[in-house]
Amino acid sequence: MPDPTPTVEALDEPAALEELTRLAHALAAHDLRYYQDQAPTISDADYDALKRWNSAIEARFPHLVRENSPSLAIGATRSESFAPVTHGVPMLSLDNAFSDEDAAEFDARVRRFLRLGDEVVAYTAEPKIDGLSASLRYEDGALVRGATRGDGRVGEDITANIRTLSEVPHRLAGQGWPKLIEVRGEVYLGHAEFAALNAAAAAAGDKTYANPRNAASGSLRQIDPAITAARPLRFFAYAWGEVSARFADSQWQALAMLRAWGFSVTPQARRELGVAGLLEAYAALEAARPHLGFDIDGVVYKVDRLDWQERLGFVSRSPRWAVARKFPAERARTILEAIDIQVGRTGAVTPVARLKPVSVGGVVVVNATLHNADEIARKDVRIGDTVVVQRAGDVIPQIVEVVLDERPAGAEAFVYPVHCPCPLQTPLARETTTAGIETVVRRCTGEFACPFQRIEHLRHFVSRRAFDIEGLGVKQLMAFMEEGWIGEPADIFRLARDETVLDLLRARDGFGETSVRNLKAAIEARRTIGLDRFIFALGIRHVGETTALVMARGYGDVETFLAAMDRIAARDPEAMEELDAFDQVGAAVIEAAAAYFGEDHSRRIVQALKAELTIREAEKPKSDTPVAGKTIVFTGALERMTRDEAKAKAESLGAKVASSVSKKTDIVVAGPGAGSKLKIAAELGLTVLTEEEWLAMIG
Repeated sequence: MPDPTPTVEALDEPAALEELTRLAHALAAHDLRYYQDQAPTISDADYDALKRWNSAIEARFPHLVRENSPSLAIGATRSESFAPVTHGVPMLSLDNAFSDEDAAEFDARVRRFLRLGDEVVAYTAEPKIDGLSASLRYEDGALVRGATRGDGRVGEDITANIRTLSEVPHRLAGQGWPKLIEVRGEVYLGHAEFAALNAAAAAAGDKTYANPRNAASGSLRQIDPAITAARPLRFFAYAWGEVSARFADSQWQALAMLRAWGFSVTPQARRELGVAGLLEAYAALEAARPHLGFDIDGVVYKVDRLDWQERLGFVSRSPRWAVARKFPAERARTILEAIDIQVGRTGAVTPVARLKPVSVGGVVVVNATLHNADEIARKDVRIGDTVVVQRAGDVIPQIVEVVLDERPAGAEAFVYPVHCPCPLQTPLARETTTAGIETVVRRCTGEFACPFQRIEHLRHFVSRRAFDIEGLGVKQLMAFMEEGWIGEPADIFRLARDETVLDLLRARDGFGETSVRNLKAAIEARRTIGLDRFIFALGIRHVGETTALVMARGYGDVETFLAAMDRIAARDPEAMEELDAFDQVGAAVIEAAAAYFGEDHSRRIVQALKAELTIREAEKPKSDTPVAGKTIVFTGALERMTRDEAKAKAESLGAKVASSVSKKTDIVVAGPGAGSKLKIAAELGLTVLTEEEWLAMIG
C-alpha cells in the first residue's frame, strides 16, 4: 500500500467526496459489529487505520468534512436490551494523531487557538486503554447509575452490572467530591484474565472472544449481572462528565482527586511540557506496552489546564484540547490474484484487488483498494504481482507497493473497463470539474436504473446515521428488490403496511413471525424522523451529515426546505445566495442540490417518501441568550479571541454563524481589516459590532 500522502494528493474534490462517502458507510457497519455485537470483522488497529485514511482526506479537504464521517462518529446505537440513559454531558470521541508531526501540529493548533505565542503548554499523557467506556453517576458520594457510551448521547443503563466491579467504589472515599459527578473511565480485562476466560469458555464449548476489549464489552453488557460478577473486569478512571461544581484546576490535579476518592488511575499517566514532552511520553508508553498486562492502543494527550480546556471547547464529536496518538499499523506481502470493479452510490466505480489471503497483525486480509484507474497505472499494478499490503487507509486495506523483482513473466497491464459491470452495461464517463478539467473519477451514468447504485442508495437510506432501520441490511434489501417489493425509499414504508407482502415474507427461510414483527416495528419507528436525518438520507451528493444539519437548522422545517430546493433547482439567485450564506456550504453543495432537485425522478422520490413520514422541525437553538436564533458573520481580525473560538462561542449560545453577509444576517462582528463584508453590511443597514461590543453583548 502506498504511503497515504501521495494518494491523498492525487485526489481531486469529487474523488475525495466519493472516498468519504464510502468510508462513512463501511465504518458505521464496523461500529455496530464492534460496539454492540462484540464480533468485529477487523482488528482495532485495522479500524484505526481506516479512520486514518478518512482523516488524511479531510485534512486536505476540510470543507468536505461530513457529519457521517468516521471522524465524527461516537460509538454506536445502544442495544434495546438495556434501558436508555441520556448523558448529561455527551461522551465524545477523540481525534487521532499518528506521527510526531501530528503531535507537533496538535500543540501548534492549541497555541494558535489560544494565541499563546511561544508559551509552552503543559499536557497530561495517559495510556489509551483498549476497553469499553463507561460513565458512573454519583450523587452525594453514592453510586446511583452506570451507563455505557452508546452513541455518545444516549447509552445503556448497566448499573446492576457496574456494581459488580471491585474497582468501582459504591461510595466515594475521602473528601472534596462534588454533590453530583459523573466519573468516566474504561472497563477492561487484563491479558491473564482474558486468557483464563477464553480457556474456560472453550473447555465448556461456549463462545470465545476475539480480544480482551470484546470480552470486556460482552461481559459488562450481560442481561444477568451474576455473569458479569463472575468475570474479572477492571476499571480505570480518567475523566468526568456532568459535575455540580469544579473540583480541580488541572487534569493532573483531577486525576489525583479521582485516586483519592477510591478509583484506580493509570500509573503510567504523566505530566509533560510542550512537544518534546509529548514525544517522550509516547516513546515511553510504546516501550512499556508489552509489559503492562493489559491492552493499550496509543496515548491520549490532554491540555492540562482546565480553564484552557473550556476555552478550546469542542468540534462536532471531539474536544479541541485532546487527541489520541495511535500506535502504527502493520504490513505484509501477498499475491494479487484479480482486480474487480465496484460501483458506489453515486455511480463512481472503484477497482478492488483480490488478494491471496494473508494475515496482517492477526487479521486475514483478502481485499485491497486500488482507488482508481490512474492509481493502477501510477503503481503499475498487474495481476499476479507480489504486493505489500497495509491495513490502513480505505474501507478495505491498501496496496503500498509492487515488488517488481518478483513480477511473473508475461504479466500484462490491467485494462480498465469502459462500461459499468451492471446488466445495463452503461458507458463509464470520466467526471470533469466545473472548470472542465478531467478528474480521476469514472462514473456509471445509469443513475437509479443501475441496480448497483440503487442498492447503494437504499443502503445509505437505512444506514445508522440516516433512517437507522435495524434489520434491513444489504442482503435483505437485495432480496426485497429481486422480489419487486422495494425499488425506492418510500417502498420500505409501504412494505410495512402491505400484509400480502408480509405474509410472503413470513414464509421465507430465515424469517418468521418474530422477524417480520421486529422488522415492521423497526420501519414504523422511523416514520417520524428529524429534518436533518431526512435531508442526509436523500443521498444528495456533497451533502453529508454536517451539511444536512446546517441546512435543517437554516430552513427549520421540511416545507421550507423543499420550497428552497425547488427555487435552487430553478437557479433562483436569492435562494442560492441564502444557501451559500450557510456556514460550511459552498458551490459544490449548491450545484449538487440544484442537480438533484432538478431531476423529475428525484422530486418524485422525495415527495413519495415525504407522504409516508412525519418530519420533525429542526432542533431549536438556545433561546435564553442575547444572540439565540440570530445569524452572525465575523469579519476582519479579532484581537481577544481567534476566529474559531468566536464561532464556537456564538454557536454554543444558540446563534447561527454564516460565512457571507446577506439581508438575513442579524449581526456583523467587525475587527480591524474588515473589508467587503463590512461594506455590504453598511449598505444593508445591518447591526455592526466591534469585538468589544460583541463580548459585552454575550457577557
